[in-house]
Amino acid sequence: MGEANGVLVPDVVARQLETLLEAGNYDGAKLLLQPVQEVDTAEAIGSLPRTLQALAFRLLPKDEAIVVYEYLDPAVQQTLLERLRSGEVLELVEEMSPDDRVRLFDELPAKVVRRLLAELSPAERRVTAQLLGYEAETAGRLMTTEFIDLKEFHSAAQALAIVRRRARDTETIYALYVTDGSRHLTGILSLRDLVIADPEERIGDVMTREVISVSTDTDQEEVARAIQRYDFLAVPVVDREQRLVGIVTVDDVIDVIEQEATRDLYAAGAVQAGDEDDYFQSNLFTVARRRVVWLLVLLVANSGTAAVIAAMDGVLQQVVVLAAFIPLLIGTGGNVGAQSSTVVIRGLSTQRIQTLGSWAAIWREAVAGALLGLLMMLVVIPWAAYVSGGNWLVAWAAGLSLVGITTLAATAGAALPLLFDRLRLDPALMSAPFIATATDVVGVFIYLQIASWLLGRLG
Repeated sequence: MGEANGVLVPDVVARQLETLLEAGNYDGAKLLLQPVQEVDTAEAIGSLPRTLQALAFRLLPKDEAIVVYEYLDPAVQQTLLERLRSGEVLELVEEMSPDDRVRLFDELPAKVVRRLLAELSPAERRVTAQLLGYEAETAGRLMTTEFIDLKEFHSAAQALAIVRRRARDTETIYALYVTDGSRHLTGILSLRDLVIADPEERIGDVMTREVISVSTDTDQEEVARAIQRYDFLAVPVVDREQRLVGIVTVDDVIDVIEQEATRDLYAAGAVQAGDEDDYFQSNLFTVARRRVVWLLVLLVANSGTAAVIAAMDGVLQQVVVLAAFIPLLIGTGGNVGAQSSTVVIRGLSTQRIQTLGSWAAIWREAVAGALLGLLMMLVVIPWAAYVSGGNWLVAWAAGLSLVGITTLAATAGAALPLLFDRLRLDPALMSAPFIATATDVVGVFIYLQIASWLLGRLG
């Protein structure tokens, strides 16, 4: 029946759901969705034709519909907003958690956002406006204001009663925060610590006072690293006065990691990043626009290779077979540079480079490039001699150039991303195509200079 461990697979659900809806069997569609997890329901609805998405969504119970809506892709969320009645839309947006509502508003036209904000209840409008007031891609924009805060004078029994009362309206209850009368963050304790504490014990005696927090303007990547480093389920967010204003949960961080990885991969392929990972939902004109910008830059840069060859055409006219090895040399240099840039960019992302040190990382890659060049030279020189009809000068020119090119490529591949990081630019912009293009120009120059020198001295 297309099940995995007794659970319906989302694509199977989508096919069966589409069949039932097209046949008008709405009761059957409801029964089909009852045992399905909310995230799988969202995926199944997102796979339906746009004309059926709103119909399927209306079949969900109210409480489940809110959760399912938060799992939907932004494009599907917008489609539903367009097709649902205004009353349904308002109720849906009102019941969303603040961070998910802000994420939705970021995708909507400003005119629609203003209208929805005006129709929210005063409390939800205030919270949403507060989050929208923070810079994009910061902890303040990512956080939720739904958390449980306790006081040091509360007993464990009183604290448990507060947790029970507020649990339904809180995103997570596994991390509990302690604040003073001015809302300054003074401590933290887990639900486990609270449950096993003596009922009469004060929270101030149970909590941990050494609290790791982030500020509202902390970059979302730093927030993700903090949660990963300390194995948090959530990290508290404080303002400039150290007042607790929200928390960032691990599920939001997973979305950030996916988003940042997508951007880095686009940049590594010299593709201009769009919003989130909607690349495959973009029309062909948008796809072409994203690619052509960097391709034009690379085209201009590659003209340097042609200029070098034209300026040194004398040595090529003297020994035409030299031209046969240009693709081999610049291709190898580009590959080595791409390997080094990939390693360094990843090291910056995981902060392993900071442990090693920038100069040590560059030196390490430079030595690796030289070793790679020497190893490949042992293969290239005999092969080049054979191809050139026994011209050992050409063979040695190709072999020596290979060592120089791989050393240069590895050094550039390590240094340029580190330079961009030091300049507070995205290191991923120094991607494989850019490293390869820079290596091409300098590599051809090195090769023809070495060939000219050898032919002039020994030819």
